[in-house]
Amino acid sequence: MKFEKWQGCGNDFVLIDRREADSIDGIDVKKICDRHFGIGADGVIFILPSTVASARMRIFNADRSEAEMCGNGIRCFAKYLIKHGLVDKKIIPIETGAGVLTVELDGENVTVDMGEPILEGDRIPVIGYGDRRIIDEPIAISDGREYQMTCVSMGNPHCVVFLDSFEGFDQDRLENLGPRFESHEKFPRKINTEFVHAIDRSTLRMRVWERGAGNTLACGTGACATAVAGVLSGRSDRRVKVLLDGGELDLEWRESDGHVMMSGAARKVFEGMID
Repeated sequence: MKFEKWQGCGNDFVLIDRREADSIDGIDVKKICDRHFGIGADGVIFILPSTVASARMRIFNADRSEAEMCGNGIRCFAKYLIKHGLVDKKIIPIETGAGVLTVELDGENVTVDMGEPILEGDRIPVIGYGDRRIIDEPIAISDGREYQMTCVSMGNPHCVVFLDSFEGFDQDRLENLGPRFESHEKFPRKINTEFVHAIDRSTLRMRVWERGAGNTLACGTGACATAVAGVLSGRSDRRVKVLLDGGELDLEWRESDGHVMMSGAARKVFEGMID
């Protein structure tokens, strides 16, 4: 079975074209993602046929759980379609678990219209908030400390935690806190958690713990959620640059229609065959 490995800001994926088979049966995602005994990736993306868009994207995390959407993944997906001549236009509709999203290619960069963020607690979902927005709300974590969270769904759920600085927030701290947020009782579908320091009103530094994947170098939907949370909490403007461990993304939460626009690069790493 042929595959290609792609990355967006260091968030890496194995892409497998299953348009002819129209099935992913028998493919061991966890084995493929294993960095010692497999190819190694944060997730596997399948290219499938679609009746409503140019192609359908299904993405699975390294633990085999399926994600609704992935901002870095969809940029890789779009570049794959162009590279293989599956589309011949610069504006591409792609079917995802979060609906049909529009992608526009501009040289190396890919801009994705990520749609409107979901802000009502019960739709994200976060237990105990009904239809209220969750902005700088307290949450007690099992490490004995209380944090403030701003929650956003970009088709998948995110909890954004702003920090005064990243001083002392090392890898051990991230790996200790991330799973505690991910499996917290307030999040019935688990949660992606972004730890963020607002450098200024147009620059946000972000580290992420992704549900089902752990600490990754980047998360596109997480960067979108971070940009929205920055505006909601009064920490940033609507147009920001988000700095991630693996690179940077340009974000805008448009006032005109409420859509979040994300722009960044996506590049092929290598290709091969796997049994």
